Amino acid sequence: MSTEPDAQNAAAESQTPQLPTTPCSVVWSGGHSFVLEGSAGARWAGVDDRGRARFLTDADLHRRGWSLTRA
Repeated sequence: MSTEPDAQNAAAESQTPQLPTTPCSVVWSGGHSFVLEGSAGARWAGVDDRGRARFLTDADLHRRGWSLTRA
């Protein structure tokens, strides 16, 4: 019995945790914390390794990987 690729993709997507949507929520990515600014057209604000401001979209965080706890 084989599972179709579309069914596998749908199952994987449903298991992917959703980013928080409450303003001021905090997530971790690449060893840095990012705080959700605003609600409409929200972006995640943090700093890079040199302390410079860094702004990420939800898509950026999904691509980079993220966690609700510091890893």
